[in-house]
Amino acid sequence: MSFPRVLLVKQHFPNRALADIPAEVHRQLAQSTFASQVKPGGSVAIGVGSRGIVNINIITRAIVDYWKSIGREPFIFPAMGSHGAATAEGQADVLAHYGITEATMGCPVRSQLEVVSLGKTGDGIEAFMDRLAFESDGVMMAGRVKWHTDYIGGIESGLFKMMAIGLGKFAGAKNYHAQAYRHYGLEHVIRTVGRQVLASGKVIGGLAILEDANHATAKLAAVPAQSMEQEEERLLALVSQWRARIPVKELDILIVDEMGKHISGAGMDTKVINRSVWGESNCFPDLPLIRRVFTRELSDMSYGNAVGIGLADMVTDRLLASVNWNTTHINSITANTITAIRTPIHFATDRECLDNLALSCGVFEPATLKIARIRNTMHLDVLELSETLREEVDANPALEILATRDWEYETDGMLPDTFGVATGAAH
Repeated sequence: MSFPRVLLVKQHFPNRALADIPAEVHRQLAQSTFASQVKPGGSVAIGVGSRGIVNINIITRAIVDYWKSIGREPFIFPAMGSHGAATAEGQADVLAHYGITEATMGCPVRSQLEVVSLGKTGDGIEAFMDRLAFESDGVMMAGRVKWHTDYIGGIESGLFKMMAIGLGKFAGAKNYHAQAYRHYGLEHVIRTVGRQVLASGKVIGGLAILEDANHATAKLAAVPAQSMEQEEERLLALVSQWRARIPVKELDILIVDEMGKHISGAGMDTKVINRSVWGESNCFPDLPLIRRVFTRELSDMSYGNAVGIGLADMVTDRLLASVNWNTTHINSITANTITAIRTPIHFATDRECLDNLALSCGVFEPATLKIARIRNTMHLDVLELSETLREEVDANPALEILATRDWEYETDGMLPDTFGVATGAAH
């Protein structure tokens, strides 16, 4: 088929990157009340999650160094529900691939799945905490505050969610998601379970991490336990203003080069591709209308977890070949997002996928299709837009055309590697 010419476009976002991340970590923690809540020589459990947070190894090492500098004994534990195939070894491996090991952090990394009950919320939901964290002298989390892929609320993804689903490990994650799906909704469960965890007195606070639209570390905030709920609401409202978007009104086809659990909890950020994990399309009216989504690869950093594959309308055979279905099923069933792992139509090459997908767009001339291509839903600073979108590009002062080219494939029928994406079969 004859597709339109391609514009390589740079989307310019404000640069909010912190100049010295370790120094800012130390400043935030030093001015907080965290230290006064842990006796000298006491142990501090630092919870780190499974998302691909930029500079998470640098941030975590700086947290460790702060606690050691004031005479406390920190250790790191994976604050994860079902990621890493819900195994202690798998979760430690996820941290290791982010550069978080005993050798690089200068403190122990302790991964296990046993939990302690913290009693029940007013709704009768039993709350849990990682046993090693509970046995420490104080628990803090390091987590990114951002929008959630499954719902819209005052608190979405952040420290409160980590307190519930992360600190509760696999036992907690199964329980909370089931209650959210059947009865209360996820935000209600996150809030009420989070309050129950705080009532244990074990949590001293958390370091909130905010990223700008360039996915640079833009703000760090030491958030005390007693004001965590209110402060997280404020931080979510702030970071939501920085959110990157696909800068056009509508698309016939969105090409996503890679998906993965480290990119988004849903594999692809639903609030970029305008899809729901429950199977709905174009459910966010402030986002572009996107008729079809084609996803090419599963990132090797997802370790075979293909949660979110069902958000695509078309995928490649090679994406399917890299799926670890056991890992994917565990995560999907735990989160009650069965729809999000349905297998889309698939073909061997990009050319076959796009030729067939174009037939379903209601457009009779392929050269008139409106197409965008992105590396993944986390990186929207550089993208490809079809020349059929030129009018919108020219009218947007934040967009700069870097190059133009004809639509082309490699000799094997694959699209050229525009973004230099490192993908491959999962481990």
